[in-house]
Amino acid sequence: MNAVFVDTGYLLALEIANDQNPSTTVEHWQQIATALALLVTTSYAFDEVVTFFNGRGYHARAVEVGNNLLHSPSVLFTHVDETKFFERWSYFKRHHDRDCSLTDCISLVAMHRQRISRAFAFDQHFTQTGFTKEP
Repeated sequence: MNAVFVDTGYLLALEIANDQNPSTTVEHWQQIATALALLVTTSYAFDEVVTFFNGRGYHARAVEVGNNLLHSPSVLFTHVDETKFFERWSYFKRHHDRDCSLTDCISLVAMHRQRISRAFAFDQHFTQTGFTKEP
């Protein structure tokens, strides 16, 4: 299996029981987890996950989830340096017709650059731009 991009919403749904998509996500994860070769995400998605928990008063949980992601041999991070940032910022400015956040644009460009065609995500932005979205 090729690399799969993992979006913030999917990561959060795996971690929290009261998310709007937990049963679908956990069921999906249990079906595919053993066959995965590599999960790819960005430092911006990582930031969103950690900020989600910390912003709700769960600092220890934010650190735990962050460390699990950072130390997982299955997760590859795409770090956004200055050059990548300005490239993705240009993409964001050009796509005013979509309701994409800057983080979404960073993810979409990262997928394109790394030739990743599938995303574990809930956002429609992935299918709108030609990628396959699961679950």
